[in-house]
Amino acid sequence: MSTYNWGILGLGSIAADFAHAITAYHGELYAVASRSAEKAEAFASEHGATKAYGHYTPLMTDPKVDIIYVATPHASHHEYIREALQNGKHVLCEKAITINGDELNELIELAEKNNLILMEAMTIYHMPLYHALRDVITSNRLGPVKMINVTFGSRKPFDPSNRFYNPELAGGALLDIGTYALSFARFFLSEQPTQVLTTMKAAETNVDEQSAIVLKTSTDVIVTISLAFRGKMPKRGIIACENGFITVDDFPRAEQATLTWHDGNTEVIKAGHSAEALMNEIKAMESSVSGIDQSYISISKDVMTLMDEVRQQWSLQRTS
Repeated sequence: MSTYNWGILGLGSIAADFAHAITAYHGELYAVASRSAEKAEAFASEHGATKAYGHYTPLMTDPKVDIIYVATPHASHHEYIREALQNGKHVLCEKAITINGDELNELIELAEKNNLILMEAMTIYHMPLYHALRDVITSNRLGPVKMINVTFGSRKPFDPSNRFYNPELAGGALLDIGTYALSFARFFLSEQPTQVLTTMKAAETNVDEQSAIVLKTSTDVIVTISLAFRGKMPKRGIIACENGFITVDDFPRAEQATLTWHDGNTEVIKAGHSAEALMNEIKAMESSVSGIDQSYISISKDVMTLMDEVRQQWSLQRTS
């Protein structure tokens, strides 16, 4: 029996994965909602949900729902998070949590006002490996962090109508895959970068198709990020320290990393399991609701601030 009743809002592929994680962790899922009653009922039947709603508002107002997982495309996140918070629900929302900092700041203020938890479903913050690597860094085994490099290149066939390339749906690589790269970097930085440099190539629809971002902190740690929608690159993060470096492949849901010292010696660190990435988010969210804050919303806020600055330099800042 679950301690908290979860509701899933938006029933795409990631919602199906999340439903599996909920039932694996709790054995049950309370409610699901779609704009199609038929889809909601089919999803509920497949995943054993008690309630199926053919509209989002009944899920928001159901008094038995404790936590809502928002799994719609990110252009709609602000609207649905706000409605959920206004109805007294804690919210775990898929990335990118909003499309700009103004939206996120408004929602953080609303959550705090209503004594609710707002958390971004960013796997990086909750994978056990990343906390093990933080321990490596804080223990100074490799010396101080000097640079961080992150690459993420995806193959998205061009279609101006889909969310990846449609500016009306807040398309572009930054809000889709870039949020992972920036979250990786910010998780291992001891402070928010103070300098941002960037360049971008736009797709035919004028959303960002590929880009390079350089960040620098007040303590001279430099971050380089490469993103692409039509140029395949490894999902790789490298943390360069004075005495060696850490390599994390497939970093969004990584379960192992390699430490390489300056003399060539290596060590593999393993922690957690990729298959439990969403379950880790569920545990962190419920811990936060219970009073042990693991939301990392301050890091999400820092990442959104950086993305705002990057898009402003591209003249692609979206404020509505």
